[in-house]
Amino acid sequence: MSEMKIGVIGTGAIGQTHIERINTKLQGARVIACADPNADFCKSIAEKFSLKAYDDPKDMINADDIEAVVVTAADNFHEEYVLAAIEAGKYVFCEKPLAPESNACRKIVDAEIAGGKQLVQVGFMRRYDPGYRQLKELIDSGDYGAPLMLHCAHRNPEVSGFTTEMSVENSLIHEIDVLRWLLGENYETAEVVFPRTTRNAEGELRDPQIMYLTTESGIRIDVESFVNCKYGYDIKCEVVCEEGTLTLPEPANVMKRVDAARVTPICRDWSERFVDAYNIEFQEWINACKEGRVDGPTAWDGYVGQVTAAAASKARDAQSVMTIEFDEKPAFYN
Repeated sequence: MSEMKIGVIGTGAIGQTHIERINTKLQGARVIACADPNADFCKSIAEKFSLKAYDDPKDMINADDIEAVVVTAADNFHEEYVLAAIEAGKYVFCEKPLAPESNACRKIVDAEIAGGKQLVQVGFMRRYDPGYRQLKELIDSGDYGAPLMLHCAHRNPEVSGFTTEMSVENSLIHEIDVLRWLLGENYETAEVVFPRTTRNAEGELRDPQIMYLTTESGIRIDVESFVNCKYGYDIKCEVVCEEGTLTLPEPANVMKRVDAARVTPICRDWSERFVDAYNIEFQEWINACKEGRVDGPTAWDGYVGQVTAAAASKARDAQSVMTIEFDEKPAFYN
C-alpha cells in the first residue's frame, strides 16, 4: 500500500519533532508539506525537511495530494484548521487541546457529525504509553476489585513563563483525559487547592496545585501539579483498588553504582519520558487512517476534556467544588 501523504500545520518544536518522527521512524506515511501562520519561518523549516511550504494552511489542507493533516499550531488556531480539514473530508490529528474553549470543541463535534464520518483524533498521547496501557489492562481485568482512589502527580523541573491558570489548562489536561480513559467513566465534580507556594515560582504563579476529581461512581482522584520541582520530570499514578494497588511503572533506566551511591536516572522532560508513546500514537493513527477509521481519542473526548478543565479552572478561581456538566454524548461516538 502506498504511503499516506501528510501536511503539518505548525512548524514549531513539536511540529518539527512530528515531521522527523513520521518521515524517519514510522511506516506507511510521509509528510510532504507544511504550513504555518508565520510563513517566513515555515519556509525555512520546509527547506530543512525538503517539504513544500504553503503560505496559507487552508490551501495545504485542500491540496489534492494531501490525504491527512496534523495540527500543531498555537492553540487558538486549532478550531479553524480542524474545521477546514473536516470540510475537506480529510483525517486530521490535532494536538491537545482540540480548542481552547469547550464551545469551540462542541462546534467541531457538530461539524464532524454533520459530515457523517469521524475524521478527528486529539493528541492525548498518554493513552499510548506502555505503562498506562498496562494499568488499564489490569483495571479492566477486575482481578483487584473496583478502583476506589487514585493518587497522581505531574512534575516538571521548571517551566518558564508558566501561569497559575496553565497548571490545569496545559498540564493537568493530560491527567483529565488519561484517567477518564483508565476508569471508563466521566467526572462529576472538580476542585483545585493551593498548598504552600514554592520559592521557585515565577511572579504571581501559584505552584504547586492539587486537583481533586470525583467520578460518576464515586472514585476519588487527587492530582498534584508541580512545575518547579527542580529534580526532573516525574509522572506518578497509583490506583487503589478493593484488593490491591496498581502503580504506573517507572521508565526503564539503568541503575548506576557510583561515588558510594546507587543512582537511577529519571527523565528530564516530557519528550524524553513519552517518546515511545508518541511513536506508538502516530503509528496507530497512520494505520487507522489508511484503513478508513479513527480509533484514538475523538473530538468528543476533546470536548469532554475541555469541559472538565473549565470546571476545574472555575473551581480554582472560586476556591470551591464545581459540578461538571456535559452535553449528552451523541450516538455518533458510541
